Formats: sequence, structure tokens, C-alpha cells
Amino acid sequence: MLQDIADFAPTLQAWRRDLHAHPEIAFQEFRTSDFVARTLESFGIEVHRGLGGTGLVGAIKGAAQGPTIGLRADMDALPMEEQTNLAYRSNKEGQFHGCGHDGHTVMLLAAARHLAANPPKRGKVHLIFQPAEEIGQGAERMIADGLFERFPCSQVYALHTIPLYEEGTAAVRPGATLSGTTVFDIRIDGVGGHGAAPHTTVDPLQVAARLASEISSIVGRHVDPLAPAVISLGRLCAGTAANIIPASAELSGTIRTYDPATEALIVRKLDAICRGFAEMSGCTVSCTRKASCPPCLNDPDAADAAAAAAGAVLGEAKVRRDLAPLPFSDDFALMLRQWPGAYIFLGQPGAMCHHPTFDFDDRLLPIGASILCRIVERQTQEARA
Repeated sequence: MLQDIADFAPTLQAWRRDLHAHPEIAFQEFRTSDFVARTLESFGIEVHRGLGGTGLVGAIKGAAQGPTIGLRADMDALPMEEQTNLAYRSNKEGQFHGCGHDGHTVMLLAAARHLAANPPKRGKVHLIFQPAEEIGQGAERMIADGLFERFPCSQVYALHTIPLYEEGTAAVRPGATLSGTTVFDIRIDGVGGHGAAPHTTVDPLQVAARLASEISSIVGRHVDPLAPAVISLGRLCAGTAANIIPASAELSGTIRTYDPATEALIVRKLDAICRGFAEMSGCTVSCTRKASCPPCLNDPDAADAAAAAAGAVLGEAKVRRDLAPLPFSDDFALMLRQWPGAYIFLGQPGAMCHHPTFDFDDRLLPIGASILCRIVERQTQEARA
């Protein structure tokens, strides 16, 4: 661990707990963005605001030409209620830092402080503070606003804490690390009527129920068993009373895969099933997709660099390189489509992310920040032009 960051740990903890007490959901990170900008400026870092709404970038220049390393932290909270008795618990009803983004933000701020005082001898560092990761739209919005035209990178890295791994360990692998996710909505329009006269209706609720069953068979019957994939329905809405056949019904779900070709196959089958039920029932069945995020694919060289940096901080024995891909998603994957890079996990104790009792472990703040700094140090060495 870098000593100057370790010595600053009490301040980092205070920052993190302040952000935890003042969570802001997707694209509403105004206070958080202001705090990040002011803090970066206090380090003498050049700050560029307004990318993707509340997103911002801090730029650190080395003394000579060289590679540019991008480091990303997510800033948004979840739209859920916190169920802890912490002194610094959320002061906003229905908003909660239940995934650790408050900690990720502070880790990157801590790294920024060290890098501002110890800039790379060659190259640049772009500190990317992203909004709206939880809804999978922040990275796309920043990129659309010219993030990488204005701040091109040789490589990009992100770090996420996760209770699935032992405290004091890191994990990083080449290739597929997180699944891609596609959210889909299905709307079924028919003709409603009295429950005593179903023959006078075109019943969308029956179609919705049968669709729910049929959709669940897509992976089991159309996807190669050796290609990991899951399709899940999380919402079915229809009707207002027991004796009224509704005029419409809605379903929503997610598709998760590690392979874009597998996702495309599932989407084709989903569309075909919807067309078939429309033809059979006489209902209008429309399937729309939104918030699509590709799989998170780590570049092998960048994954090696991240593992080496984590090993320099934690010790080689504490770095796992053999983890299986996880079925979560992160729109950092869109940044990895633009530049090679890696997504790193840092183990922590406690409740799982998105659980109402989750809390970030403040002991990880200087550790994560030191890993990010070691990545920059390693990848901007003169031998790595």
C-alpha cells in the first residue's frame, strides 16, 4: 500500500461516509459531482465537467509523451431503502449507496491525490467519474458527449469491490468477466370484457401466462449447453379485478450472456415466439429492448497488468486469476469496446451488493487507490511506450 495514501485514510473514510449519507441516483449526482470537482481542483488537477450530464474527467499530464491511462469510478446510488443503523446512513428516502459506488468514487479521488503529487514521468492519466452505472446508461451518455474524442486513452481500468471474494484479495481474469445484459419489455394488446363471456374477448392475460412459460424454455432448447446464458422474467402486469378480462398485459425481463452471438440467437427466438403468439391469439404482441449492455471483456495484457499491480499491493498470493465470469453487468463494458483495459474485483466482507444492509468497507479505500496508482505507474513506465 502506498504510504501517503495510507496516511490519508481517516480523511478518505470521512469523505466516503459523507457521500454515503448523501446518495444520488442516476443522472442526479449533482452534489457528488460538485464534491468530486472541487476535490480534484484542490489537488491542482484540471477538471472537465458536463460529460453525460453529471459526469466529469480530471486530467493529469506527465513530463513527456507516453501512454494515457483511463481510470473509471461510478458515482450513482440505488433507488432502494437502506436498512442499517449506521450513524452515516442515507438521509434520503428511497436512495442508498448499496453497491459501493461511494467507495469507488473516494478510491479514485485518493488515487488522484497521489498521482497529482507524483505524476507519471511519461504519458497522461484521465480520471473518469461516471454517472448512472446502475441503469446502464452513464457510460453511453459520456461516450456520446465526446468522452474519448476529448480524452483518448491507451487503456482503461475500473475497480469494483464485491463480497463474493475473501477480504484482502483481488480477482481479475482475461476475456469475459461480466455478462452482457439486455432488458426487454413485451406488451400484449387484446380486447377486454366480462369474465363471464370470455368468448367475446381477445384475452391478453392468457397470452402473457403462456409467453412467460415459453420464454423460459429458450435457453434450455435453443442455446448450446456449453454457452452460459440466462433469460429471466421479473415483471408481469395485467388486470384490475377478478371478473374483468383486461385489454392489455405486460412482461419485462432480462437476457444475460457472455457472447454477443448467443444473445442475438436468444433475441431472434424471443421475437419469433412473440410473433407466433400474436398469430395464434389475435392479440398484438410487441417486444422492445432497452438498456442493452455488452459483456465486459478484459484485454489479456491489461488483465495481467492489473493483476501485477494488485499483487504489488496485496501480495501475489492474494490475487486470483482463475475466477469464473460473473453474471452481473457493468456499462464499463462500453468503454472496453473503445479501448483495451480491465475490470478488477476487490474482495470485502459483509452483505452482498444491492442488499439493504450493504456497507462499503472503509479499510479498502487506501488499498483500492494504491492498486489504481500501481496500474498507472506500471503502464506508463518508459519500457511501455
